[in-house]
Amino acid sequence: MSLPLSTDLRAGAYYSNGAYGHSWGVRQVTGHGHDAQTGEEIIRFKGIAGICRRKDGQCPLVEFRKWVRYELTLNENSWQRSGAMVDSPESEP
Repeated sequence: MSLPLSTDLRAGAYYSNGAYGHSWGVRQVTGHGHDAQTGEEIIRFKGIAGICRRKDGQCPLVEFRKWVRYELTLNENSWQRSGAMVDSPESEP
């Protein structure tokens, strides 16, 4: 399942916020939808590691894109960047 409004985010993929120390987190995108009240697109995720671990959540697509810095893959026991950094609205001039 792909996310139609975000060509660089994929359901089932893992993403990190790129933070250091206690703020670091990894989330797996589990799906997307629209908020019933506002109609805003939301991303559903499962916290996999770090500050997000063992938490299911959802947030607006805009907020998720502000949080995410890059996609990850699990290589045995360590997380590796699996591609280019994800463009976020904050990184645009």
